[in-house]
Amino acid sequence: MAKRDYYEVLGVGKSASGDDIKRSYRRMAMKYHPDKNPGNAEAEAKFKECAEAYEVLSDPDKRARYDQFGHDGLRGVGMRDYSHMRWQDISSIFEDVFEGFGGFGDIFGMGRRGRHAGPARGYDLETTVELSLEDISGGTEKTIEFTRQDTCGSCSGSGSAKGRVPGRCPTCGGSGQVQRTGLGGFFQMVSTCPKCRGAGKIITNPCRKCRGTGLVSAKRTLSVKIPAGVHEGQGIRVAGEGEPGRNGGPRGDLYCYVRVKAHPFLMRDGNDLVSTVPVSFTQAALGATIEVPSLDGMREFKIPPGTQHGSTFRIKGQGLPDLRTGRRGDELVRIVVEIPKRLSGEQERLLRAFAETEDSGVMPESSGFFEKLKKHFGEGR
Repeated sequence: MAKRDYYEVLGVGKSASGDDIKRSYRRMAMKYHPDKNPGNAEAEAKFKECAEAYEVLSDPDKRARYDQFGHDGLRGVGMRDYSHMRWQDISSIFEDVFEGFGGFGDIFGMGRRGRHAGPARGYDLETTVELSLEDISGGTEKTIEFTRQDTCGSCSGSGSAKGRVPGRCPTCGGSGQVQRTGLGGFFQMVSTCPKCRGAGKIITNPCRKCRGTGLVSAKRTLSVKIPAGVHEGQGIRVAGEGEPGRNGGPRGDLYCYVRVKAHPFLMRDGNDLVSTVPVSFTQAALGATIEVPSLDGMREFKIPPGTQHGSTFRIKGQGLPDLRTGRRGDELVRIVVEIPKRLSGEQERLLRAFAETEDSGVMPESSGFFEKLKKHFGEGR
């Protein structure tokens, strides 16, 4: 399924400022948030779509690549795979967008106690891999290059400068939560601390390399085995190649989505391959042995006398393998009869002589057509 334009998703123009994009994402995310739309799969999908659009348009480098090359420009930059993520994790990624509004947790009353306390799995990433029909026919192994977040080697992921440790958060006193008194002092509301975002600690002396995040961008190269028979848009999961987890949690996964290159002579139809082969009208009339393209090169194929324009012939077992069973499809050869635009004098003389010998009785399709014309319009009109 084709992805929508990210500017359209967030409802902003291409000249929108970073603040405009942030405001629009905040508005759209609150509109489609699953807590506000319980059980609504369409709203959840739009919530994820908005998050993906915001990741790109809020990042100057990704936005520049997207503006110049579209979705293709984001290949290999380590995009998160939002379609496979839990919406709760997406909420935590961009909660800083809602600072000053109390965060997602306060807005929808989630009150996630100790959100950062325990180990958490890293986020999944996605990239694309381009395959030829030949690759799909036999399966292959492709080298994938992409960018992902890795644990900072300078601070070992702590975010603090070497020899320093995080300090206790002065706002929540290290609990990760703050209490607010409601109207009239009759009740109290507990929410995630906006200063430390629930961690209970803050970085007082940030690492210079990662600027306190504990993560750095790194290029990654690996080989991915592609099974025979994969289809456009299918994803190959590579376990443990996503972003690092928090607090000792496992890495996420990498999903390599298949994009199939166009073949100059063959088109895919399920597990079948379709080729269109031109022949002359004499070859079609008399029958001939012609050459047809296949994944293994040119093959000889015999068409019978009287082959009509548009006739389709099947070559068994010359298609692509089924991803599950391995059984191969067929190749369908569609015949296109070409009529010469220019004739030599001798060719025209011979054709006129042939035309004088034509008998509509030996051409049942033509005779049937003209009979229908006579019945419909009436003879002599």
